[in-house]
Amino acid sequence: MTGTSAHLYCYYRVEPAQAPAARGAVADLFRAAEERFGVATRLLRGEREPWLWMEVYENARDAERLETMLAELCAARDFAAFLAPGERRRNERFVAAVA
Repeated sequence: MTGTSAHLYCYYRVEPAQAPAARGAVADLFRAAEERFGVATRLLRGEREPWLWMEVYENARDAERLETMLAELCAARDFAAFLAPGERRRNERFVAAVA
């Protein structure tokens, strides 16, 4: 995405017993994203559904490369093993709305 920054949101449901391991993996993802892309990161959870998690990556100048890196790191960490049955990571990108 040239000249425009995007915000990347990744959401999924974690298997409760896997939450500590998932949290460690997310910390690794955040560290890599911050170091390589200079993005601000944060982890949110559902207010009424605490095992619904959302990773937030703000102001990514190259969101496509960021997504690729995250997918590679998740594959290397077998992130899918931390998810609730039938779940997968879903990514959405948002940019500033033009009035």
